[in-house]
Amino acid sequence: MSGAGAAGKYPVYLIDDDAAVLRACEQTLRLADIDVATFSNAERALAALEDLHTAAVVSDVRMSGMDGLELLAELRRGDKDLPVILITGHGDVSMAVEAMRAGAYDFIEKPFNSARLVDVVRRALEKRALLLENKALREQLGSLREKPLIGQSESIQKIARTIDSLASTDVDILILGETGTGKEVVAQALHERSRRKGPFVALNCGALPESVFESEIFGHESGAFTGAERRRIGKIEYATDGTLFLDEIESMPFPLQVKLLRVLQERRVERLGSNASIPVNCRVVAASKCDLKRLAEQGSFRADLYYRLNVVTIELPPLRQRLNDIRPLMSYFLSQAAQRFNREVPTFDEQDVFRWQHYDWPGNVRELRAAAERICLGLGDGLEPVQTAAVSLQARMENYERGLLRDALRQTNGNVAEAAEHLNVPKKTLYDKLARHQLDPETFRRQGT
Repeated sequence: MSGAGAAGKYPVYLIDDDAAVLRACEQTLRLADIDVATFSNAERALAALEDLHTAAVVSDVRMSGMDGLELLAELRRGDKDLPVILITGHGDVSMAVEAMRAGAYDFIEKPFNSARLVDVVRRALEKRALLLENKALREQLGSLREKPLIGQSESIQKIARTIDSLASTDVDILILGETGTGKEVVAQALHERSRRKGPFVALNCGALPESVFESEIFGHESGAFTGAERRRIGKIEYATDGTLFLDEIESMPFPLQVKLLRVLQERRVERLGSNASIPVNCRVVAASKCDLKRLAEQGSFRADLYYRLNVVTIELPPLRQRLNDIRPLMSYFLSQAAQRFNREVPTFDEQDVFRWQHYDWPGNVRELRAAAERICLGLGDGLEPVQTAAVSLQARMENYERGLLRDALRQTNGNVAEAAEHLNVPKKTLYDKLARHQLDPETFRRQGT
């Protein structure tokens, strides 16, 4: 990608008290289409920062007044992510090592050729652009409570609209999706947006032994069975005025399914050992990773319960069907993991995204979150490497086109008209491609702010 505008609209600061070296470096970078602002000393560069930010800094180490290492320390106090490249003289390798330990992005030893300077600056600009983009994504995402469904894919946006539409109603809901797709997240979102005053009560039907299932969900009276020394309120009753989330409902014992059906129809529950019928007012959200209709047809799940639950069904897509959501999801989970483990937020690049988009994700979003936590701990994502040869030509072309679009938006600071001109395509065509790749120009406009 071109260095011009790669980290927004700001120039690279070039600082050297040797006028000849300063002029030569400036010419080299400008010929590489990299915008530059030059300064003869560090003090002037710091003063200029108050009015004009920078995408990266290239500075000589040995200068009169403030030297390069002092400048590095001052810049890091203001922005620890700003790439600072130091130019060192022959024999200053130990000083260069000290600079790297102090947070310098890289160093260039004199004498150096033009290609070396351009290469290091471009890499610094690319890193800066990714840092700013990831920061913008994290700001967009907010907290999980405020934005439970992360992603811009049409399937996720449709689910978000469904949640907003149904949250305030009392209708019971069935959520279908593979393991790790976020069924409980959707259930919690429905509850939070419902403004119900009661609690959100979650019960994993697959985790309870059948011997205690009935007591756990329906409750019991004292003496109802051996060991029942006191009355126990069941999950259904406890969820009054709230939401009862029944995960893995396909695991519910067959005899108890008819009792649940009766509760759903009559909105009343009877505790074990009691003849009293207690009114309950809770919304039931059931979830399953199985095809309940097929189970009902096979006789392993009650058909009448299935049809009672199937009034409204929300189907969650597996992660492999919403690949463009991987980037914002990973950015969000890295931010959460960094906060949890008290670490710096790791960054990732296009090569990482390519690998993640060509991984199958059998554990879906849950597996992605675990990968983010490993990355944050410095352990790598733990995924099998992508076999490039197995990736289809169409997938490679799509990925390449998306990269070109992203680069054009970075270079033009999100200006679609300029990006269209840069790519030599009609503006309408570019808008269509941006929509297909789910790229929002506004994200790139925020990078430089």
